[in-house]
Amino acid sequence: MTQADNDVLLAVEGLRIRFDGPAAEAEKAGGTGQDVVRGVSFCLRRGRVLGIVGESGSGKSLTARALMGLLPAGARICGGTIEYGGNNLAGLDDDAMRLLRGRRIAMLFQDPLSSFNPLHRIGRQIGETLAVHSGWKTARIRRRVASLLEQAGMDEPQRIMDSFPHQLSGGQRQRAMLAMALAGGPEILIADEPTTALDAAVQRQVIDLLLALRASLGLSLVVISHDLPMMRLLADDLCVMQDGCVVESGPAERVFAAPQHPYTRMLLDSGADEQPVPVDAAAPEVLRVQGLDVRYPAGQALPFTPRRYHHAVRDVSFTVRRGECLGVVGESGSGKSSLGLAVLRLIRSQGSILFEGAPLHTLDEKQLRPRRSRLQIVFQDPLAALNPRLSVQECIAEGLHARGELSRAETEERVIRAMREVELDPAMRHRYPHEFSGGQCQRVCLARALVMQPGCIVFDEPTSSLDRNTQFQVVRLLRALQQRHGMAGIFIAHDLSLVRRICHRVLVMQGGQVVEAGDTATVFAAPRHAYTRRLLEAAPAGLQSAAGGITG
Repeated sequence: MTQADNDVLLAVEGLRIRFDGPAAEAEKAGGTGQDVVRGVSFCLRRGRVLGIVGESGSGKSLTARALMGLLPAGARICGGTIEYGGNNLAGLDDDAMRLLRGRRIAMLFQDPLSSFNPLHRIGRQIGETLAVHSGWKTARIRRRVASLLEQAGMDEPQRIMDSFPHQLSGGQRQRAMLAMALAGGPEILIADEPTTALDAAVQRQVIDLLLALRASLGLSLVVISHDLPMMRLLADDLCVMQDGCVVESGPAERVFAAPQHPYTRMLLDSGADEQPVPVDAAAPEVLRVQGLDVRYPAGQALPFTPRRYHHAVRDVSFTVRRGECLGVVGESGSGKSSLGLAVLRLIRSQGSILFEGAPLHTLDEKQLRPRRSRLQIVFQDPLAALNPRLSVQECIAEGLHARGELSRAETEERVIRAMREVELDPAMRHRYPHEFSGGQCQRVCLARALVMQPGCIVFDEPTSSLDRNTQFQVVRLLRALQQRHGMAGIFIAHDLSLVRRICHRVLVMQGGQVVEAGDTATVFAAPRHAYTRRLLEAAPAGLQSAAGGITG
């Protein structure tokens, strides 16, 4: 046996996974009896990071769940082996796998908010693993949980322990989930999309933390992601998956430098060298915002004391012209989403909002309602934004029904036209949202906004939950629709590479204030503010050079 063989900690050979019931799950996976993971093979070497990348539906998350024995209902391993510690994990029963989970192999899930129990405090949930596997007393468990939170980069472990999941930011929840995964002292950590929906700075912090834990604890990592720039920073070895198969694998440096498979080259080339379509110099102003302020009550009001407020947006001003897209970037909690909601008059604010010449800030709800069709929004999570009990046609037509101006036939014709515009087959309009992929659901949300013939659309992180190739497909579609209809857009995002490709101008927000604004190319090429430089430095390598480099 060679030294390389001794270094292999986990070996997967010819893994096949099949959905064969219930019927609905099997149909989503491609039909009853179809293998959705086909002959996947790879090995994880001790102390290294193995990255598994691919588009949505490529089988990467199913493969990761198979390693933990956590396949969804209706899925089963129908072939191949998963060798670890002298055992074939694919053949172990639930009781045997339960002894391994947490103690030998742990998993960091994609969405920490949905992974935590909203009714229990963070400390109790992290301590559950210790209570099950160690039998320690409560006081000792609390001390260990505090130590784990510090290890995961938390500055105030006692406060975090006593907090509920919804009281933490996205980055804090991901760190708390990491502390939970480390509680059993595993030697393998599987991280499923660990940086999805996090801003560039927090993404970089999570990456640095994973690498530091690998060095300090001797962890071996399997990282599942669609984020190729993140993998470039993190992975030692890489597997590229397409349609349930590994199409390319090898050292990450070699795969990125000289990809062999056409699919790998397509993933790496997606969106290269794209720029926003220039705006007509004579384009009229659609939206003007001046001195916008948004405040939220902070804590409980005490008798005879002034109410405290959290200032989410402070004195923000900007304009957007017809056909122009304004980017809004910043870390989590910087006020980006609050700004978008305030412009739409969906939350209370102070300041002036002029849309197509009308002062929205002076209108009451009754006066505002006829103008709402001209101001639309596309939310971050497309599946959560669609009513699961309505067909896609009903979802898209909701706004038209509310106005009540069109006949049933006219409404259906508008829906069909909107679906064609977002490159969806109108024949699918009678299906329900769960029958669509993430990218298709986001196109449905876009069609729902377009069917109202808006003058301006606010895009609130519209691509953060999508794989890289689908992100660029959506961005290209948005660019084409803007050019065709002359819509104004506000594009809220933490992905600076997407902002560079679609936005003409950009606002950089920190602590509710705009710290820098200007043409996107100029801001990215020569950022003046230290915070902007920090955001760009945290972004994937290549963004700064693509924009012209960072100076100053």
